[in-house]
Amino acid sequence: MLKPKRIGILTGGGDCPGLNATIRGVVKACYQLMGEGNIEIVGISDGFQGLINNHCKLMKPSDFYGILTLGGTILGSRRTPFRKMQLVEEDNVDKVAQMKNTYKEWNLDCLLTLGGNGTHKTANLLSEEGLNIIGLPKTIDNDIWGTSVCFGFHTAVEIGTEVIDRIHTTAHSHSRIMVIEIMGNKAGWLTLYTGIAGGADIILIPEIPFNMDCVIGAVQKRADSGKYFSILAVAEGAFDIDEANLKRKERTQKRAEAGETTVTARVAKRIQEATGFEARTVVPGHMLRGGSPSAYDRVLATKFGARAATLIQQEKFGYTIAMVKDEIVENPLAEVAMKMKFVAPENKEVVTARNIGISFGDG
Repeated sequence: MLKPKRIGILTGGGDCPGLNATIRGVVKACYQLMGEGNIEIVGISDGFQGLINNHCKLMKPSDFYGILTLGGTILGSRRTPFRKMQLVEEDNVDKVAQMKNTYKEWNLDCLLTLGGNGTHKTANLLSEEGLNIIGLPKTIDNDIWGTSVCFGFHTAVEIGTEVIDRIHTTAHSHSRIMVIEIMGNKAGWLTLYTGIAGGADIILIPEIPFNMDCVIGAVQKRADSGKYFSILAVAEGAFDIDEANLKRKERTQKRAEAGETTVTARVAKRIQEATGFEARTVVPGHMLRGGSPSAYDRVLATKFGARAATLIQQEKFGYTIAMVKDEIVENPLAEVAMKMKFVAPENKEVVTARNIGISFGDG
């Protein structure tokens, strides 16, 4: 009798809608393609920390019932920075060796890693160490290289759009300038799409450093035309042209010294000082990554999961799943791991936004 294939699954980094839908898609497709009796699923708790500390358990088919619509992750997740993975710290734990030991102790035939850029870096490291790895691209930032979309992104766009929709009514009623902070430290995809969908007047993203005078000018121009409120969608990692050559820690220190803890606080303060209009900040924060996945993300997660199951059946490892031109494909982990997908200034969505009068604060 053949030994069942034993598949390890972990979710790394921040949670997002669609993780459970992807897990379900993988498991259901594995059972369908190879037979339920020929597959064993090992759930690994809290991302790579669970792999390091051997926090694993053999799961039952019933563990995956009813999770398609469930937000978060049934496995739990934790951020384990890639830069620390190969460091032996004060606890004297060789993390890479521990992860390899856990993989071997559980007799895994492959490991599925669901996560963003940091997760993919560690997944590629383990692949280079000889483990059979398949990655699945999860992030509301949509910044994983080689895929047009990541699961979790569309749900976050919908939540962010609803936030802007609701802010519009109070902004209009009170003639206020509302500066809405959207998640995205390095890439502006979420802010860009949310800003367009929500009808923002100004969008500020990390890839396009803004000129504060241009931002103020855009607000004043609206007021001069009789529109006494403005909506700004601002990525948390956005910065102005004076900060463009500063490192992130230097920008943070500079803002702290000025009493401006965030970019949204800084922008709101400067607009109010320059125009006299009341400016407020809104920070939806972790609401953007919470709750049930959208219909789009449920379908995408299921397709990604099913493709991963096909790779398992084919014993094709060292890849991460992707969507390219509406087709589900796979990219080599080594190509994906050390890159990020940024918004280019000439991106078609940026051009569309400019064509309808949205300002990016760059003149």
